[in-house]
Amino acid sequence: MSINRRNFIMATGIAAAASSAPGMLRAQTGSARVVVVGGGFGGATAAKYLKHWGGNKVEVTLIDPKTRHTSCVMSNLVLNNELALNDLRFGYGDLTSKYGVQIIKDTVSRIDPGGRVLTLKNQAPVNYDMLVLAAGISFKKPKGWNARKNPHAWIAGNQTNLLKKQLQAMPAGGTFVMTIPRSPYRCPPGPYERACLVADMVKSNGGGRVVILDANDDIQAEKETFSRAYSQLYGNIVEYYPGAETGFVDSNAGVVETSLGDFAGDVINIIPTQRAGGLVRKAGLTDGGLWAPVDVTTYESSLAGYEDIHIIGDAQGSGQPKSAHMANAQAKICADAILRKVASQPTDHPERLQNITTNSACYSPITRNTASWLTAVFQYDIDSNAMALAHIAEAGEWTRDNYSEMFDWANNLFGDTWG
Repeated sequence: MSINRRNFIMATGIAAAASSAPGMLRAQTGSARVVVVGGGFGGATAAKYLKHWGGNKVEVTLIDPKTRHTSCVMSNLVLNNELALNDLRFGYGDLTSKYGVQIIKDTVSRIDPGGRVLTLKNQAPVNYDMLVLAAGISFKKPKGWNARKNPHAWIAGNQTNLLKKQLQAMPAGGTFVMTIPRSPYRCPPGPYERACLVADMVKSNGGGRVVILDANDDIQAEKETFSRAYSQLYGNIVEYYPGAETGFVDSNAGVVETSLGDFAGDVINIIPTQRAGGLVRKAGLTDGGLWAPVDVTTYESSLAGYEDIHIIGDAQGSGQPKSAHMANAQAKICADAILRKVASQPTDHPERLQNITTNSACYSPITRNTASWLTAVFQYDIDSNAMALAHIAEAGEWTRDNYSEMFDWANNLFGDTWG
């Protein structure tokens, strides 16, 4: 498939994914109780499409401790004042008024797979027939790190504004140091995009340094684009160090100790090693690893004893990129599988398996008014029972048109998730 700027939005699959809805929910009495934990891109999409496709055959409850989700997508633009956090906050009102999703504002503290019940922090336990976990990520914190002094800004919210304030206060000619954890981590191009925007800010303020300490051996996404941006646009500003494993972080002194030596900065942005959220790990769904293994045709846990528990989004360990667009796609496959099971229809029908595709797509701002894009399409491979990369492409250049279309892409994604 040929991907260019004109057909990029269509290739992202947001609109097309709705065509994968299950055929019919027939001869079913009563309603299956489906509980979704987490109201981000994966959870909100799953809740929406479970009701949109399933109607009164399913009771869908979404549990989240907050009344609104703050999107990490586009949040790097908060750092340079192109957006405000309020532009990226989305409530769950439409999920209720348009689709009939019940919302519980609370935190799930425990999962009982045998009893199929969730213990909540403040309210009565909740029973389920099927459970969808979209619980996101947590961090493996490096020693010495104080997130209030060296913010991560990798979960959007207060940390984003804190990093923004520190960047605004950074002196002319100052040094910004950012660490990148080993892959996989949330949003593969995100750190490199952030480095570009900070370098653009530094350049506008008369110069300085942007030091990228990457634990990986090379740039993990849009390699050609970011390599050219660092050398052509920001050659006298950006210093990229691959293979730089973060060790001790002296937050008080503003120093990061790495396998390549010590690096000091005026502003230090620590993006730590990531893993599935605490609820998923506490329930044993990661089997002692960092991520939860799943059956990619349903996103049900592949571990024995966890029947009808599905994990989507960043916490799952399928090998697919951890991105908002990918979470949105996985949620629809998961919703489709649940509704087929409710209707006593097979989830392993050959025609269905042949049509299981996901897409990780995004735009990356390179300067204040230009952007690039990336798309990666995955197809289910029956022989390996895994999702295989079928196509990948990135923009040939960063342009103003791409920057403008970035907002169309984001608004489509936001609307398909919470609208």
